[in-house]
Amino acid sequence: MQIENSFLEGFEAYNDAIFRYCFFKTSDREKALDLTQDTFAKTWEYLASGKKIDNMKAFLYRVATNAVTDSYRKKKSESLDSMQEDGFDPSTDEHEKSMVGIEGEEVMKYLDELDEPYKEVLTLRYVHDLSIDEIIEITGESGNTISVRLHRAIGKLKTKFNEN
Repeated sequence: MQIENSFLEGFEAYNDAIFRYCFFKTSDREKALDLTQDTFAKTWEYLASGKKIDNMKAFLYRVATNAVTDSYRKKKSESLDSMQEDGFDPSTDEHEKSMVGIEGEEVMKYLDELDEPYKEVLTLRYVHDLSIDEIIEITGESGNTISVRLHRAIGKLKTKFNEN
């Protein structure tokens, strides 16, 4: 009963936030719904196996981050396979295509131009309103690394705004 209550409390409290996080990362509603479902299924399996979760919010974001990463790897592999079937040779491609950002919003445009580590900490901190400690738990990075990365990311974002 304790496991079920813990899971249900986490689901009620963070379901929408995890969906928004997945949607922000994928820009695909259906994919975000699937990833959200996977996140909570994996969390349930973890709890049902007798393991304890100290910080449900951070745990869910970490599982969601891993799910998004896994889906990109799978998608990249699948799309590369289909492109190779159509005669595409990746060794002749000059650069890799980047994720498409949310159009029409200047902030998103600039955010998408940042390197992934900077983009991730800004998104977790200011879009998903996570604390530094929660970001540390999600990423597995040190507090100093996260703080420096966040500071530099803000500086880079300010620079991009000032250039335009």
